[in-house]
Amino acid sequence: MINRRTCLALLALPFAAAARADDALSTAMRETVGDKPVTDGGILLRVPALAENGGQVPLGIVVESPMTQQDHITAIHVFASRNPTPGVATFRLTPMLARAEVQTRIRLAEDQRLIVLAETSTGRVMRSSAELRVGAGGCLS
Repeated sequence: MINRRTCLALLALPFAAAARADDALSTAMRETVGDKPVTDGGILLRVPALAENGGQVPLGIVVESPMTQQDHITAIHVFASRNPTPGVATFRLTPMLARAEVQTRIRLAEDQRLIVLAETSTGRVMRSSAELRVGAGGCLS
């Protein structure tokens, strides 16, 4: 027989799992960029609203930057909020590139939020995010 305490514990399980996922995401982002202040904007994400196959989700990222020796994008980091491992990819860039732009395909486990951080040579960190729906998951736990 299920008592009231057991019922409340079962109701709390999904929320606890979501809290752990958010903690893992926050930890991964903090380990990547440290405690630098993060500002929203300056990044264009090209992702489908619905990915039929989570094993091959196209992702395009364009970061606004002059790409000069003094001010350029040094790294682009991609995180997925509900993947088994939140850190999806890191791209290192140099001022020799004409544009701060990358294109790739990533794996996503389920519907979730993608977060992209871009670090500059001046110490700034920019952020952008997008919600994606995934038809069939592409990750194993």
